Amino acid sequence: MKFSKEELKKSLLLYAVTDRHWLQEGETLYSQVEQALRGGATFVQLREKHLEKEAFLAEAREMKELCRKYNVPFVINDDVDIALAVDADGVHVGQDDMEAGDVRAKLGPDKIIGVSAHTVEEALRAQERGADYLGAGAVFPTGSKDDADDMSHEMLQAICEAVDIPVIAIGGITRNNVKTLSGRGLCGIAVISAIFGQPEIEKAAAELKQLTEEMVAEK
Repeated sequence: MKFSKEELKKSLLLYAVTDRHWLQEGETLYSQVEQALRGGATFVQLREKHLEKEAFLAEAREMKELCRKYNVPFVINDDVDIALAVDADGVHVGQDDMEAGDVRAKLGPDKIIGVSAHTVEEALRAQERGADYLGAGAVFPTGSKDDADDMSHEMLQAICEAVDIPVIAIGGITRNNVKTLSGRGLCGIAVISAIFGQPEIEKAAAELKQLTEEMVAEK
């Protein structure tokens, strides 16, 4: 699917990142993601660090079709080759992964490229080299990434003010702290456990979407 710049910005409101760590017995990642989409998740990133390639490919194809059903952008974390193989909507890369300009060269002009940024310098470089949006954080302590350093909310705001592309906050965000991000210039949040670690995923996504809409609207 192709998304305009305005459609992309709106879709970044509630960005769900998968993590099979939260799977319960008898549950599948597909069913978890579908619950999140029913609850209102507006963007999905498939994040797999240890899955065999063939299993990853099969899963990515299924997820792409699921997201297409809900008209929600679907990107792959880090793996540009998998994204190309399944014709995903794009890729999200970190600072230690393939550089944004090289990703753009491989994926072409119409795919979505997200880049993790921790400083204004990183944010500006990513924008210059073709990133469509930035993930900035970690804005709160998080257990999802061992190497994630906390980012001050002042730095978060500085990044938002420095670039022209959308910025979402990542790292440790929950329904209890999301509103504290108000007024920083964000267009949304990316979460893992705040959706997938909850006993009622659909309900958790719906509540978090409402709170995030309120956060984004507050200047």
